[in-house]
Amino acid sequence: MDAAEAGKALDTIIIGCGMAGLAAGIRLAMYGQKVVILEKHNVPGGLNSFYFKDGRKFDVGLHAVTNYVDSGRRTHMGTLLRQLRLPWDSFQLSPQISSRIAFPGVDLRFDNDFSTLESEVASAFPRDIDAFRELRRTVLAHNAAGRDSGFISARKVVTRIIRNSLLQDMLFCPLMYYGSATENDMDFGQFAILWNAIFEEGFARPFEGIRAIIGVLLDRYRSFGGIRRMKCGVSRILTANGIAHGVELESGEVLTAGNIISTAGLAETRLLCHPEMRRRDVADLTGRLSFCETISCLDTQPRLLGCDETIVFFNDSERFDYSQSREPFDLRSGVICFPNNYRYPDGMALPEGVLRVTGIASHRIWTDYDEQAYLRGKSEWFPRIVASAARFLPGTSEDAIQHHTVYRDMFTPRTISKYTSHLGGAVYGSPVKSKDGLTAFKGLYLAGTDQGFLGIVGAMLSGINIANKHVLMKGG
Repeated sequence: MDAAEAGKALDTIIIGCGMAGLAAGIRLAMYGQKVVILEKHNVPGGLNSFYFKDGRKFDVGLHAVTNYVDSGRRTHMGTLLRQLRLPWDSFQLSPQISSRIAFPGVDLRFDNDFSTLESEVASAFPRDIDAFRELRRTVLAHNAAGRDSGFISARKVVTRIIRNSLLQDMLFCPLMYYGSATENDMDFGQFAILWNAIFEEGFARPFEGIRAIIGVLLDRYRSFGGIRRMKCGVSRILTANGIAHGVELESGEVLTAGNIISTAGLAETRLLCHPEMRRRDVADLTGRLSFCETISCLDTQPRLLGCDETIVFFNDSERFDYSQSREPFDLRSGVICFPNNYRYPDGMALPEGVLRVTGIASHRIWTDYDEQAYLRGKSEWFPRIVASAARFLPGTSEDAIQHHTVYRDMFTPRTISKYTSHLGGAVYGSPVKSKDGLTAFKGLYLAGTDQGFLGIVGAMLSGINIANKHVLMKGG
């Protein structure tokens, strides 16, 4: 279908061709809806996209797909595949080898079997293992109830059960890095979702990276007649008498529809509805947490350098501080990822070794740099970030990593803002979530990160949830 057809009798307009937008589009097109997905950029995937540079392919955002299980209809992955009518092996996921939480003097290993983490906690924190098990029961009960009681401080819940502050921080570190938009805390409902996604289920990755998942979703969307328009930004959402009825594109073209699903984010969607507003008017809805990531391509496999783990979450400060950085990059904590270290089939191996290091960065500092200062900043901080991570890789050294590095790249909060349009470069969106997906306007719904669903699987489930609950159930 061409662009001209997209403007005729649309049932639903979806803003954003990320995981949530694609899943919502598939679900609606599956039931015969006339759907168009509008994407400002030229590559699909949103926060989980990819790019090509100097002959290499790089994932953006993907360290791991969470919620991995081998099979099971009553799982998040099972629900997702069933709703999209996809076979179990559609995403061709390979499980992680093993991951680790590394704090001064204490390591906790975990993998896709919860008993590994439980055993590690029992060994490192024998006095706290009963409290750890009580916390798990509390988390699983919360997940089973599926209740939404508004914001409940996860810090308060965890502190009430586990008294040991070191164990508290070690459990929070991976969960916060994988989805908290709130500084030094998170909603307990989101804590429970992430606990299940990472500790109870686990990590996996397609051999071809995020492109494999995006390709499956695009093929599915096209198979049902869905329309996709790239490099097609929305300048405003059209509203009248409390009802959203269409969008105006940056080109000036107007599209109308009975439903609009925005995956742009809560603050960003509000600005689209109220062009007279300024960014400062939505400051309370704008996330404060952004990140830098370094990517080192190696001429050898990481395991040959002594690095055989999948992901390492590290922290070297007395208390884990998950808050906006005052420096360009906060060297005290971060995430180390080796995409090579998954159990790929038939001995398959990525052609190069890859080391990715991610940590909290200052959006203000990186965006205030002029071009020359920006390039100097990247040049200065890249080796410092890698060196900081190397301290937590006992099998290798900074010198060995540098010696085997044949190519490197880095993205910053400035990059994130440019390619996602997220205010403040906020990867996890607003600290305020619209869990029911409703907005101030009838017919306009929010899906994705700011609905409170987390991760790649969560984003797709968010799109499905909004499509089912607010569009299909009302008959279009």
